[in-house]
Amino acid sequence: MTVIDIPAEPDLARMGRERGARLRTAMTDQGVDALILLGNTAVGYATGVSWPLGDSGLAHVDRPVAVVLAEDPWPHLFMPFREGATADPPLPHDHLHPPVYLEYDEGVRTFSAVLADLVPAGARVAADELTGAMRRAHKELFPGGPPGDAAMVLAVAKLIKTPDELACVRTALRITERAMADVERSLAPGMRQIDLSAGFVRQAFEHGAQANVLDPIWQVMPASRAAGVWTIHGDLALPLLTTERELVKGDVLWTDVSITYAGYCSDFGRTWVVGQDPDPRQRAQFGRWWEIHSAVKDVLRAGVTAADLTRAAIRANGGSKPWLPHFYLAHGMGVDPAEMPFVGTDLGEEFDEQLVLETGMVLVLEPVVWEDGTGGYRSEEVLVIEEEGFTALTDYPYTPYGD
Repeated sequence: MTVIDIPAEPDLARMGRERGARLRTAMTDQGVDALILLGNTAVGYATGVSWPLGDSGLAHVDRPVAVVLAEDPWPHLFMPFREGATADPPLPHDHLHPPVYLEYDEGVRTFSAVLADLVPAGARVAADELTGAMRRAHKELFPGGPPGDAAMVLAVAKLIKTPDELACVRTALRITERAMADVERSLAPGMRQIDLSAGFVRQAFEHGAQANVLDPIWQVMPASRAAGVWTIHGDLALPLLTTERELVKGDVLWTDVSITYAGYCSDFGRTWVVGQDPDPRQRAQFGRWWEIHSAVKDVLRAGVTAADLTRAAIRANGGSKPWLPHFYLAHGMGVDPAEMPFVGTDLGEEFDEQLVLETGMVLVLEPVVWEDGTGGYRSEEVLVIEEEGFTALTDYPYTPYGD
């Protein structure tokens, strides 16, 4: 049996070289000669560049752009000056370019001239997104015809994680868990949801986080579905925005946070009760969640399909799906907090039957158990798929529900 050896510390330069080789292989396999990448995480994956961010979704006009050529081992990076930005391995000087502002027609004209020198005539180009200005100038920017979808190339390249990538994910998780432990110790009636967010973000950055990926969620769950926020699917609403709401004794909180380390995400989810221990019904509900969670892990290994996991979860839950209809039983994670593989989505059973899990994939398992009057139970576990099982990367207790 082969077990992935995850290093204690990631070798970022080695990781960058291996990611680059994997990305170019995926390009060649899909007949793509050049990638144009605008998304923050896509640029980070392709170039190895990372930079401190308060919220990665704030990037707009002032964002980096990458061009990756299948025949060039080094990506080209167009990036505004950002204090603290680094790239591993460092890019050659001639592959570093001034920023381009692709939200504007003038910026697209500048980029088009540079692109004509980098990309050979007739090359097959794919892009992960296009701005309005890029669409207006598509004939000048893409003389060979409309670009393909770079998301398909990226999805294949990112699917299997290298040991160094797994080390980054594990480090991001440890940072998150240390910060969340501090928040949990401070939890008390009278605190506001935004107080929890402030404490978490401060602690996470002090422990080494580079970015806060999403607005931390501390959702107070309703006593019943009928008492909750209306949804088009008739089930629970999640997530709801954090507010100045003051917590009261007995509130059941579904938590969800994510940060990055070296460009790789964490994902943390637990259920907490404010100011008191769970009652017997709530403890019993956690026990059912544990049975579902364990049933899925019992079948989890390389070679099984996503449908094998959903069937195990449904059997353990008495025949019904133990996850919210607008989410999933499990999802992948890497430079994005949710990426392939996805298990139990609205793509249906046929998709799940065709998705075969492989060694080195990361899976975030997050079943949900609900019973009116309890506030429900939800937790997340981050697992690495192995040849004959899995390695758990999550290392956080289930307080106050049990071990």
